[in-house]
Amino acid sequence: MNAPDTLRLDKWLWSARFYKTRGLAVEEIGKGRVQVNGAPAKPSRELRPGDTVAVRQGVLLRTVVVRALSSLRGPAPVAQQLYEETADSVQARERAAEQRRLAPEPADTLTQGRPTKRDRREIERSHDWNARWSASLDD
Repeated sequence: MNAPDTLRLDKWLWSARFYKTRGLAVEEIGKGRVQVNGAPAKPSRELRPGDTVAVRQGVLLRTVVVRALSSLRGPAPVAQQLYEETADSVQARERAAEQRRLAPEPADTLTQGRPTKRDRREIERSHDWNARWSASLDD
């Protein structure tokens, strides 16, 4: 059986394992997160080997060159043979991973945690909430 000459974009994205289902691929294409050869594409766009596909996944933009077409979804190592990621895309992905690795942990900024029941009682005793939030007219 010969490989097809062209294949629908949504089907290729699914078989190359960029998206878990074809429905997700169609949804992301509809949102404008996929471009073929620098132009916005439709799910039914015919893809050929040599085309450049830009896929935005979260904040990351992956740019790949189509090497082969397959309408079957196979294991990940086989799917990775369907495309070749550009050098710029690989560098951008590595930079983003390094930034995530070096980013501070948000929980580290917390000095204490949520107040305990005992802490809450002490806070209530130490503050005169009625004086602060009084809605009375006579001051």
